[in-house]
Parts: sequence; structure tokens; C-alpha cells
Amino acid sequence: MSQQSREIVQNAWKAFASHDADQISAVFTEDAEWKAPPGNATAVALEGPAHLVGRKAIVQFLAEDFPRFFVSDVAVAFHGFHADGERVIVEETMTATLANGNHYANDYCFVFELRDGLVHRVREYMDTARGHRMVFGEGHA
Repeated sequence: MSQQSREIVQNAWKAFASHDADQISAVFTEDAEWKAPPGNATAVALEGPAHLVGRKAIVQFLAEDFPRFFVSDVAVAFHGFHADGERVIVEETMTATLANGNHYANDYCFVFELRDGLVHRVREYMDTARGHRMVFGEGHA
């Protein structure tokens, strides 16, 4: 199951990168949740929630909001996919150019929980202080 779970999450990342709503929707359960740290820079800048509830909200973020915030040069360097049953841990570094022209580079850890071969829950961890500095400038906490 672990290898299959790893492949499900790797394919989900390909769907995320497409920014295609139908491809993204196909990898999530209807009642999926994506929980990022409260007050993270992306949520603050987009004036949106840090906890996305439901496939529709997650798809909107990944297909519409993400590409208007991280506008170009988006690259993800994966450092590990660690699977245990239906749980997959992803370590990565994402870089991009932001809509305001700032360079963005941050390390992430994601915990994916699968159900029936689909992504059911995602918990996202990152350096929130570093994210705020890159998005809003030095001196911003």
C-alpha cells in the first residue's frame, strides 16, 4: 500500500502543477481538507482562509488563486516522499516569483492522508516568518 500511496501523491502533485480544475478535482475526496498554518503569508495576502474545507475550495485555490499569487518561475524541488500505509509525507522546497515581483523560496513539509485512493486531508507546514518576509518585506513578522 505504501508504494501505491506514494504514487497517488506524486500524481496529485502533477495535477496541482497543471492548474487544471478538472485534473485537481479528480485527486480529492468531496470532503477533503487542506490545513496550512494560521496567518501564513499566502492566506494573508490573498485574504483567504488557511484551512480549506471541501474539494471545491481546494480546487479554487490551486487552479485560480495559487497561479495569480505565485506568477512565474514556480519550481518545486522534492527532497522526499515517505509513505506508511495511507499516509504520505512530502518534503520539498518551492521557489517562485510573486505577483509583487519578490522572489520566494521556502521549505515545506506536507502530510497527506488518503482515503479510497484519493487525497482526503493535507496538513502543510512551512517557515511562516520567512514566508512573511518574502511576501511583505523585511521587518514584517
